[in-house]
Amino acid sequence: MPDSHRRRVVCATAVFLVAAPAAIAPPSAWIVALVAVLAMAVAILRRPLGTVSPVVAAGLVAVLSVAADIGYLGREGLVLPWFPFEFASMLVLVGRVIRRANVRRAAVVGSTLTLALMALPLRFTLRLPQTVLGPSVVAVAMAMFPAACAVGVGLYLRANDDRRVRAVQRARREQRLEVARDLHDFVAHEVTGILLEVQAAQVGELDRSQVEELLVRLEEAGLRALDSMDHTLQTLRDPDAPAAAETPPTRVHGLIDLPELVDRFLASGPVDGALELEPGLAGSAPREIEDAAYRVVLEALTNVRRHAPGVGRLEVEVVRADGPALRVTVTDSGRRGGPGGLGIRRTGDGGTGLAAVAERITALGGDLSAGPHGQGWRVRGVLPLRPPASRA
Repeated sequence: MPDSHRRRVVCATAVFLVAAPAAIAPPSAWIVALVAVLAMAVAILRRPLGTVSPVVAAGLVAVLSVAADIGYLGREGLVLPWFPFEFASMLVLVGRVIRRANVRRAAVVGSTLTLALMALPLRFTLRLPQTVLGPSVVAVAMAMFPAACAVGVGLYLRANDDRRVRAVQRARREQRLEVARDLHDFVAHEVTGILLEVQAAQVGELDRSQVEELLVRLEEAGLRALDSMDHTLQTLRDPDAPAAAETPPTRVHGLIDLPELVDRFLASGPVDGALELEPGLAGSAPREIEDAAYRVVLEALTNVRRHAPGVGRLEVEVVRADGPALRVTVTDSGRRGGPGGLGIRRTGDGGTGLAAVAERITALGGDLSAGPHGQGWRVRGVLPLRPPASRA
C-alpha cells in the first residue's frame, strides 16, 4: 500500500473515532471537536488542505485553537473528550514545523503553536464553577514540559538535518574538486604533450617513418585523454551514487605505473632521463599515498612540457625516507636554449596544478616543495607511508 494511501486511511479512521462523540454532544461542543479533528488531519496528512502548505495549515490550527479557547461557550466538561487528541496533534506539529520550516516560519509558526499548546488547558480551567488562578497556573506549567520537549526534539532533528545537508554539500564539493583535479592531472597532461608534438612537427622536417611514429604517439595520447575523460564523465553522470571506501570516484594510479609514465615522456622528446624506483617499494604503500606520489611526478612532467620542453636531462627518484616516508623527487637540468614552453596563447592564469597536488599531499600528512635547483627546477614530495587516521 502506498504511503500516501496509508496516511489517508489512518487519517480517516482517526477522524471518525474522534468526531463520532460529537454526534451526541451539544452543538456548543462541535467547535472543540472540529479543532481537534483539524489538528489530527494536519498532523497525519502531508497536505490536508490541498494547496495550502503544511506550515500554513499548522499555523491555522494554532489560531483556531486559541479562538476556541476564547470563544467556547459550552460546559467545561465537554472539553475533555477531545483535549488529549488536540494536545497530542499540536505536539507533533510543533516538532515538525520547527524541524522542517525555514527559519522565519519556524520561529513565527512554531512560537504560535507552542503558545497555543500551553494555553490549551485554560479552555477547561477558566470555566470551572469557581474560577481560581491556581489550577490554571498549574495546568499551564504542566503543559510547558511536553511543549518544551517537542521544541527540543524539533531543534535536535533540525540540527541533524542541517549537519546532513552540509555533509552532502561538502561531499559534492569534494567530488567536484576531485573531478577538476583529475581533468587537470591526466587530460591536461596528455593534451599538453599532443600540442608540443604538433609544434615540434611544424618546425622540423620529418620523413615518412617519423611522421608515422608521431601519429602513433598522438593517437595513444588522445586515447589516454579520452579514457580519463570517460572516467570523469562516468562520475558526473551518477554524482549521488554511494561510493564505498574501496571504490574511489576517479582512477587511482600507483608506483607501478611510473615506469610507463616516464618512458612515454622520454619518448616524446629529445631528452635524457632516468627513473630510480626503489626495489620492492611499488605496491607497499597505501593506494592513496601511491596515487599522490604518481600525481607529483605527473604534475612535474606536465610543467616541464609546458615551460621547459628543451631540458637536457630529467631525473625521477622514488625512495623510502625516514619517518617512515615516501620521497618523490623530480629534477630537471633546465632548458638547453630558447624560451621553451608552449608557443600558443592560452587564456587564464593557470598555475593551479602544484597547489592542488600540495593540498592533496598536505591532507595525507605530507609536504610538497618546488623551486629552482641548479640551472633547472626540482619538485619534491614527502608522504608518510601510512595515511592519517582520519583517512585510514
